[in-house]
Amino acid sequence: MRRASRLALPLGLGFAFLYLPILLMVLFSFNDSRMVTSFTGFSTRWYAALWNNDALTGALFLSLRIAAVSATMATILGVLAGFALARFGRFRGRPLFAAVMAAPLVMPEVITGLSLLLLFVAMEQAFGFPAGRGASTVAIAHATFGAAYVAVVVQARLSELDASLEDAALDLGARPWAVFFQVTLPLAAPAVGAGWLLAFTLSLDDLVVASFVSGPGASTLPMVIFSAVRLGLTPELYALATLLVLAVSVALLLAWWLLRPRRA
Repeated sequence: MRRASRLALPLGLGFAFLYLPILLMVLFSFNDSRMVTSFTGFSTRWYAALWNNDALTGALFLSLRIAAVSATMATILGVLAGFALARFGRFRGRPLFAAVMAAPLVMPEVITGLSLLLLFVAMEQAFGFPAGRGASTVAIAHATFGAAYVAVVVQARLSELDASLEDAALDLGARPWAVFFQVTLPLAAPAVGAGWLLAFTLSLDDLVVASFVSGPGASTLPMVIFSAVRLGLTPELYALATLLVLAVSVALLLAWWLLRPRRA
């Protein structure tokens, strides 16, 4: 009991440091005043103002579309890369391939964004694709570093799986692609789903890389919020952040409810 009481104070301070700012942000999203320094009364008018703010809502839906597309591309590339690293043994060029896949994990985002911008400019001059910068280039850029995270998660999962199940399927006459889709992929499905969610979150949160590779009419939500914050905070931003916190909370509760242990 004494040990628990000793841990309660630092634990409470830690949770307060993490979640008290979020609670204050939620509170001020219902502030009647436009001032973000004092709470003058309860009101929901900033949520209505947010709904009518085409810049914020348009950037939100654009970011969600880009995140979904880039996460899907990153998952496909990451699953293939993770499968190769986990199942193909020590093939020629493996160290180089592993280093290339791990590079986006440690590369500064400024370097990644600048290199991708130069790549897109060179490709446009040489092949005519992409024709300018926009949502497509942002999605491709996000998929490049998202694939590295997916590959790490999938490789770790496949390394723990018993390869004898795949060998048994091959011995029974299944083709390699059938084994991959009917045996390996279902067993690695939790890691694939986790990788997709991780890539989706990274894309939705990215600011630096998107600032380099985006163009007119392709401003993502972090870019719009960053530009707005430089001019001063508004309760509309608090309302938007509160809705995002609510969406994440609902998703976490749903995941907990689906994964909770069920009594017989």
